[in-house]
Amino acid sequence: MSIRLSILGLLLEEDMHPYEIRIRMKDRFLDHKGKFRIGSLYYAVDQLAKQEHIVAMETISSNSRPDKTIYQITDKGKEYFQKLLLDKFKDIEPLYHPMYMALAFASKGDQVKIASLLRDRVKEVEHQVNLYYQVYSEHQGTVPRSVLHLMAGQYEHAMTELKWLRRLLADAEAGRLGEMEFSPLLEEDE
Repeated sequence: MSIRLSILGLLLEEDMHPYEIRIRMKDRFLDHKGKFRIGSLYYAVDQLAKQEHIVAMETISSNSRPDKTIYQITDKGKEYFQKLLLDKFKDIEPLYHPMYMALAFASKGDQVKIASLLRDRVKEVEHQVNLYYQVYSEHQGTVPRSVLHLMAGQYEHAMTELKWLRRLLADAEAGRLGEMEFSPLLEEDE
């Protein structure tokens, strides 16, 4: 449903061809935020058109390219958008991280290799933190406040991940991933 929400939300901004929608989705990282594949866009557009949530407004023909159909959101589509939007606010998804399964067995792994991978991961997340802060800073005063909340949330989540990864890296470098003795990990434990 995330892809449908994205398509309808973008069409609320202006009428567009699916390729233009695709470009805006990629520019705004909506495919990453919504956990959908950009390749399913054309199928979703077709389904939304069949269900009369969007309507073809104009087809632009060209000798050198395929025809481009410009779509517009309908009143029915605006109602559907509101439903999808509110459903997303109600949606509670359990937190998942690709490393969680590996951590369950990390004590049995080569901690030197794990530490090496974690160092690379820390560098990647440091880059994300900087990027998210830059994006947030550059968009102040140019996007709706809800979008600023999205950007601030991405930055804060990346900062939390960075703190977690650095703590995990320190334990891997010290060869402590297999220790059974308790020592505090969270500040509130101390």
